[in-house]
Amino acid sequence: MSKTGIIILAAGSSFRMGEPKQLMKYKNKTFLQHIIGEAKNAGLDPVICVTGYQSELITKSVIGMDVSIVYNPQWTEGMGTGISTGIKQVLLSDVDSVILAVSDQPYVSSDLFEMMIKWKDQSRKGIVACTYAGTLGTPVLFSKDYFSRLQLLNGNQGAKNIVKVNLPDVCPVEFEKGIIDIDTKEDYENLISEI
Repeated sequence: MSKTGIIILAAGSSFRMGEPKQLMKYKNKTFLQHIIGEAKNAGLDPVICVTGYQSELITKSVIGMDVSIVYNPQWTEGMGTGISTGIKQVLLSDVDSVILAVSDQPYVSSDLFEMMIKWKDQSRKGIVACTYAGTLGTPVLFSKDYFSRLQLLNGNQGAKNIVKVNLPDVCPVEFEKGIIDIDTKEDYENLISEI
């Protein structure tokens, strides 16, 4: 049986928000606690959280959740360094694939993660990417065939280019609410008003 881990990218400074959005509350949990819980419910292992800005505060918020915290000292250089840092940690585990996720998509669920794994197994594709608003995006699953390419990412270069140049090996999964991410106070207030 295949084994899938997850890298949760939680290193950003949340500049537009003005505070670490990973720690903002939604339905009695922080955004980060929510995605870790959904990953656990889906049986993803290991669960790796890459931190940077406010690392100590973010680490304290997930104590007891059985998550591997990895600090990215180059977090100011961009998302690519966080992905590379996470992949180095993944390589210490025996996994067949890894999901890359961010902490500010409140509608990510264990059902979505399970569907991504199912589609990977059924399609035999090396990448399973969520599709919303006419684009492919996070969460995105990569088979281990892509780990070396992910490890080479740096700067603000995310994994989207790897997806784009390998479209024949991509299985899209519909995730309409993936377009909803929380970048500003207004985004957050709109989300909270829906509860």
